[in-house]
Amino acid sequence: MESESAHKRKKQPEVVRRALLDQAARITLEQGLAKVTFQAVADAVGVTKGGVMHHFTTKNALVMEVFHDAMKKFEVEVDAAIAKDPVRYGSFTRAYINATISLGEKGQQEFNSQATLYVLMLGDVELRELWAEWANAQLKKHQATDNTETLCMVRLVADGIWLSDFSGINISDKTSIRERLIKLTQPENQ
Repeated sequence: MESESAHKRKKQPEVVRRALLDQAARITLEQGLAKVTFQAVADAVGVTKGGVMHHFTTKNALVMEVFHDAMKKFEVEVDAAIAKDPVRYGSFTRAYINATISLGEKGQQEFNSQATLYVLMLGDVELRELWAEWANAQLKKHQATDNTETLCMVRLVADGIWLSDFSGINISDKTSIRERLIKLTQPENQ
């Protein structure tokens, strides 16, 4: 007779898969991509190494799925902000700023998803290419509203602030800088 937990696990493969992705992302952030192994992820979730391999046939498949998961969360956050923005001009750039520059108002899980995305992208050529494809597609999609030199510079500053945060570089008044960047995205400042 199977144990109750084994019975539940078989009926909830997506719960296990989600836990595997979350723990692989956590290990990536805390210890680096090199420490993401099937065994480390299995131990963190409380499954066997074979359990991880059931969901992901290779480490690369696991890393790619963590990246795509983080990309999807980032994109959903950006798209939701754009949808709520009453001003079309600069709406993508404002959403990008808010998704990129954390002031502590986001939950730890959202920040970790974003940080995971960037850490993976910075450390892998293939993932950088995927990030570039996404970013270029967004720029094309929002060309009518966000294709100015000023808005480009604002997005690049947002990326720099994120990298400074990630690197542990102190930024004296990040809130003020973010507000100034948002102000630069308004039509009257162009």
